[in-house]
Amino acid sequence: MHFDTIIKNGTVVTASDTFQSDVGIRDGKIVALAASLDGADEIIDASGLYVMPGGIDSHVHLAQPSGDGIVMADDFASGTLSAAFGGNTTVLTFCMQEKGTTLRESLKAYHAKAEGECYIDVSFHLVVTDPTSYVLGQELPALVEDGYTSLKVFMTYENLRLRDDQILDTLDSARQSGALVMVHCENEDAIRYLIGKHEQNGELAPKFHALSRPAAAEREATHRALSLAEIVGTPIVIVHVSNRQAMEEIERARKRGSKVAGETCPQYLLLTADDLDAAELEGAKFVCSPPPRDKESQVACWEGLQSGTFELFSSDHCPFRYDDESGKLNEKGKRHFRWIPNGIPGVETRLPILFSEGVSKGRIDINRFVALSSTNHAKQYGLYPQKGTIAIGSDADIALWDPQKQVTITNDILHHGADYTPYDGLDVRGWPVRVLLRGKTIVDGPSSTGTLGQGAYLKRKRSS
Repeated sequence: MHFDTIIKNGTVVTASDTFQSDVGIRDGKIVALAASLDGADEIIDASGLYVMPGGIDSHVHLAQPSGDGIVMADDFASGTLSAAFGGNTTVLTFCMQEKGTTLRESLKAYHAKAEGECYIDVSFHLVVTDPTSYVLGQELPALVEDGYTSLKVFMTYENLRLRDDQILDTLDSARQSGALVMVHCENEDAIRYLIGKHEQNGELAPKFHALSRPAAAEREATHRALSLAEIVGTPIVIVHVSNRQAMEEIERARKRGSKVAGETCPQYLLLTADDLDAAELEGAKFVCSPPPRDKESQVACWEGLQSGTFELFSSDHCPFRYDDESGKLNEKGKRHFRWIPNGIPGVETRLPILFSEGVSKGRIDINRFVALSSTNHAKQYGLYPQKGTIAIGSDADIALWDPQKQVTITNDILHHGADYTPYDGLDVRGWPVRVLLRGKTIVDGPSSTGTLGQGAYLKRKRSS
């Protein structure tokens, strides 16, 4: 058998196995795994490297409407390039339904932004903000059949959140259609109450963003979301969990028999609320929701990654420029934390952080890394086994990792559109040194060899 490419001498790692094997690739697929393969147009020597499935980041915001005068720092071109340099070959981004529009109208506009602009593969989650009877009764079932098999609802942000009765209607439509529902869990009424209290006291600096969104507001909303899903009988994903209280709600729901997945993110492993109290307005760099918590919460989130409370480790990449009037330091944001755009960049640093802090420091093993970084995302969102594993018949989406490569994270080595990274100065050990999308190298060391438009849109199955 002749191959387009053979990856030789590497250590293949999947979510369940680690073994020495060559990998044979033809027509964009993995077609052979054997101790020794020969006969290829291209030979890649992976001696001393891990050969792992390309990362899948299932929680990424790109080119998303963000309010009057506010511009997200990454479009599809810069965001997918940044993701590729971080060892990823697929990202799942959010198509936001703006109130007064249909889901199909929103999808048409969002597809237009992505068309021909992606370095890696993409797929969309639907964000439901206006759950009319037409949207839930007609559009959503048809869109699920078309491969848009996941959606998201918000319990916070006044212009996005749904009431409990609207959440129930949306969950019920999803259950009937076989769609998976992601939920952003924070109690908006409690947050608005606390914002009012801080305003009365003139407490408007970035640190009060964290104080206005306490863990109790996340815990209560998590409990409520799980209860609503239990009433309807719909599987859900609780996204970007930041603390032990919310984790315990997930664990209790599972003991009751609910089907629920948990997700956490790098910011909850490395940042704390104290970062928002940095001098001047530097704290604005760390404003995201839910906010980072404290050291104990970091320990809890690591426990969740180790125990299985969290199946998913995502970036929640939501980038804005810092020193920019259309970003964090817009005129209103300088005066009041509530106008600082919520979100931080992280799609390129997600996997190096998890590898270094997790694998290199002995918190998780390499197989758990693959599960959290790729395989579980593919299974959860209907892409497995096309994506998320090294197996015959799977797409040849592969990341070669040097487990000993040491890098200091600074913004000038990253490829996103933001002008800062919240992880500036962090030393990591373990880095992706070559990335292949469907058998074609798109990242080779510090260089991009990919082509804009090479990434494809992925229709997805219902989750497994």
